[in-house]
Amino acid sequence: MAKLTKLDDIVSLCKRRGFIFQSSEIYGGLASCYDYGPLGVELKNNVKKAWWKAVVQMRDDIVGLDCSILMHPLVWKASGHADKFADLIAECRKCNTRTRVDHLKDNHAEEHTEHIAVDLARVTVGDLSKKVCPKCAAIGQFTEPMPFKLMFETQMGANVDDSMTLYLRPETAQGIFANFRNVLDSTRVKMPFGIAQIGKSFRNEVTTKAFIFRTREFEQAEIEFFCEPGTDEKWFEHWKDARFKWYTDLGLKKENLHFREHAKDELAHYAKGCVDVEYKFPFGSGDWQELEGIANRTDYDLRQHQRGMRTINNWFENGRDLAKVQLADEAQDYQSGPLSYFDEEQKRRYIPYVIEPSAGIDRSTLAFLVDAYDEEEVRGETRNLLRFNPALAPTKAAVFPLVKKDGMPEIAQNICKDLKKYFACFYDEKSAVGRRYRRQDEAGTPFCITVDGQTKEDNTVTVRDRDSMEQVRVSTSQLLNHLREKLNI
Repeated sequence: MAKLTKLDDIVSLCKRRGFIFQSSEIYGGLASCYDYGPLGVELKNNVKKAWWKAVVQMRDDIVGLDCSILMHPLVWKASGHADKFADLIAECRKCNTRTRVDHLKDNHAEEHTEHIAVDLARVTVGDLSKKVCPKCAAIGQFTEPMPFKLMFETQMGANVDDSMTLYLRPETAQGIFANFRNVLDSTRVKMPFGIAQIGKSFRNEVTTKAFIFRTREFEQAEIEFFCEPGTDEKWFEHWKDARFKWYTDLGLKKENLHFREHAKDELAHYAKGCVDVEYKFPFGSGDWQELEGIANRTDYDLRQHQRGMRTINNWFENGRDLAKVQLADEAQDYQSGPLSYFDEEQKRRYIPYVIEPSAGIDRSTLAFLVDAYDEEEVRGETRNLLRFNPALAPTKAAVFPLVKKDGMPEIAQNICKDLKKYFACFYDEKSAVGRRYRRQDEAGTPFCITVDGQTKEDNTVTVRDRDSMEQVRVSTSQLLNHLREKLNI
């Protein structure tokens, strides 16, 4: 048995089987933008459904939200994105390639990229003297580091004079913080509780790479879990364990996952602690990269938005020019502000701390694709298959007539129609049945159902298991129950 390890082969499989296509391909494509095909959109939707089920549906302490992509500019002023959200980049003097400073490596092999704090006051050309250009391999041939803004700008308004500069959100978290009070006032949530959201985010990344791993348009699944100060470390550990288990429960091998704790000089200015769940992607000889970050954001965000709320008059006084707006100083009584929480049991008010598990849906989808891929020799031929967990499989079952005669197609079509009421099912009557099996193996379909001559005699069909290739006869009256038990749905 051989395991696929080359990203190029994953890309080829995704194109061939209709998982993922290059965006605008007929026009030469658009860099770092991708479209999900018929199987890909089902897979991605199943990843999102599995996440939502685990963190919202199966928990009593988390509610959901779906915030607008476009938000008031002061949201990004208060969060710090408008002033500080930039990557530090350096340009190679030899080939003119621009690269994020924290992605540059020394001129010797390292398992992890050496971290350089993104701080203009500290990082200089001298700090890059041993760094290698990822394109031309020149050593230490870099310009002075410079900031590169990551937020996409757009305009809102019917007339030029009335237009206002807005931003495509670079993360979904701020919409949750902006709605903290609304959720408190409209639901019965009590501390500790979380708010979950899945949505698109946009970043004008300097360096995009590795297929759908890093793109300029991507989808996030984030939880902001609010808790009493002093209990934050307990909840931080809780979410580390819960999120790691989610990946392994859905099929990712434990040997391909690990935690990487952020060093103190690597932490964001608001973070008390942060750890990444990393997966060993097939980039080169294998590269550990972030799947999900779990951060202790303290009470920073809610405090900042309380300052932002008190800045609205300054916004109009400066002609809605965000660059001129100054955030209001933090009030002495900030703990009793509108974004605070009153604890009825303790009879005290405080600003909650926040634990944030933030996952990339596209990255997770890629990891599940990579980890599911397998190939094996079967009677002298190579069988390619995707061993998806049934919950993630784009198609749960495929139905075939053995031949296109004797009423078999009609029986198979009726079975497929009935099964579609409960899960995704596919009908196929083209080519020999063996080839149809192989196509479904490569698409990751857990079960194939074949209608044959015996079906008309005793109302049974053949059910073939994708992984073991074992076949059993099942009565058509018991087929749905059999599949639901196997699929665990």
